[in-house]
Amino acid sequence: MLFISPPFGNYLTFLPFTTPIKGSYTIEYRPGLLGQIYETLQYSIPHTGWLNRIGLRNPGIDSGIKTYTSKSVLSIAFLQKKIPNNFNIEINLSCPNADILYTNQINKFINQERKWCIVKLSPLDNYQKIDKLYEMGFRQFHCCNTYPTKLGGLSGPFLYPFVKDKIKYIKNKYNDAEVIAGGGIQNIETLNKYKKWGQTIFLLAHYAFIL
Repeated sequence: MLFISPPFGNYLTFLPFTTPIKGSYTIEYRPGLLGQIYETLQYSIPHTGWLNRIGLRNPGIDSGIKTYTSKSVLSIAFLQKKIPNNFNIEINLSCPNADILYTNQINKFINQERKWCIVKLSPLDNYQKIDKLYEMGFRQFHCCNTYPTKLGGLSGPFLYPFVKDKIKYIKNKYNDAEVIAGGGIQNIETLNKYKKWGQTIFLLAHYAFIL
């Protein structure tokens, strides 16, 4: 299975055999997406990856709800009851610009009506946080978001060891957990590397493409 992460998941909703993740949405409209991409998106030669400080620019959750389909996933960055119980969601706990807090309240999103109720982890999240999320009832983990730096979130091959570490920990400890592996998937070779780690669910994210 292949997911398409934001921002591309907002637009590439027509690709066959993929599931777009749209967002990440905040409660209110945050303007300036294109301008922020233009001003902050840059390629890091030392890390062979992209840096950005987009800051969750988005049209707001009302827009996300209006355009939602059962074939997509809404990435959310806030706690609110507005989202219908049957919507597939990804809870973005790993963005410094998110309005959502890591509290026991986040487990209210878990219910039998959702096919996907994913928690998006940071590369820096420790095993204790993963264990706590599992104890709260989460069984779907996205490993992982961009790496935080002074210049913005870093994507690309730099994420490999963090993703590998989390995949192995979750899959070795929790047989019933699903892991979405993402970060630096730029070609088939990289995807096959993730397959060797036992993955069958993948994510194209943050300016990475399959060639």
